[in-house]
Amino acid sequence: MSLFRKILPIAAVLLPLMAFAAPVDVNTADAATLSASLKGVGLAKAEAIVEYRKKHGPFKNADELSLVKGIGERTVELNRADIKVGPVRK
Repeated sequence: MSLFRKILPIAAVLLPLMAFAAPVDVNTADAATLSASLKGVGLAKAEAIVEYRKKHGPFKNADELSLVKGIGERTVELNRADIKVGPVRK
């Protein structure tokens, strides 16, 4: 029983972190989802991603995110495993 009591608090901390483990599709996600899912991307940068996407069309690959003002290559690299670039629904 004491092992269970030691593991329970650890699991309680880790489970919410795993909720954002799935990649986020930068062609369909809204700003709130982008900011919650990507490291170093707050709401203002996430809104810039959405605006860029509206103006220039869907992203073809993760590297194109660095074309968004405020999103650098370092941010793309930090999040590469969490970035999905899927087709846009019409």
